[in-house]
Amino acid sequence: MQRHELEHIIRAAAGITQEYDIVIVGSQSILGQFPDAPSELLQSMEADVYPLHYSAKKSDLIDGTIGEGSPFEEVYGYYAQGVGPETATLPQGWQDRLVKVQSPNTDLKIGWCLEPHDLAASKLAAAREKDRAFISALLRHGMVEKAEVEDRIQAMPVPDADKHRMTMLLDRIEREIEAQDAQPEQQPDDGPSP
Repeated sequence: MQRHELEHIIRAAAGITQEYDIVIVGSQSILGQFPDAPSELLQSMEADVYPLHYSAKKSDLIDGTIGEGSPFEEVYGYYAQGVGPETATLPQGWQDRLVKVQSPNTDLKIGWCLEPHDLAASKLAAAREKDRAFISALLRHGMVEKAEVEDRIQAMPVPDADKHRMTMLLDRIEREIEAQDAQPEQQPDDGPSP
C-alpha cells in the first residue's frame, strides 16, 4: 500500500462513518511518519482502521463497505479492515504520540497513525513471523531505535513475563541483523577461470 492509497482509505472510512478522525493501527500506519517507507514494509494491501469515536457498528460498516471482498477492493486492489481499539496492544501514552495524516486526498479528514516505536512494540506483542520481519526492516532502515522500543515495551499493559519475552525477541532480531551484516557479500560465480 502506498501513502495516497492510505489517504483514500481514510477519506472513504470517514465518509462512510460520518466521522472526522480515523485511527490506523497495524503495519500500514508506518505511512504516517514515513510516507515513502521502503517497499518491504508496504506489502500489506489492507489498513486496520476504526473511528476515533469508536463504535462496533461503525467498524462493521467500514468492513462491509470498503473491506476485504468488497467492490472497493475489487476496484482499487486494497481495502480497510474495520477493527477496534482492542485490536493492537499498545504502550501507555500511545494516543499522545499519534502521527497526523491530513491532506486534500483525505478530504481534510484526519487519519491518526501509530508512532513507529509504538507500532514496533505492538508488533513485538503479536510476535507473528510477519511481525518479526517487519520489526527487522524497521531496525535495518533506522526507522526505530532499539533503546526506544525497549522503553515502550516497559510501558506495555502486559505482565512482566510478556515484557521479558518481547525484549528477548527484540534482542534476537537485532542479533540476526548483525549476523547478516557481518556476512561477506557473495560474488557472482562466473564459472572457472580460463
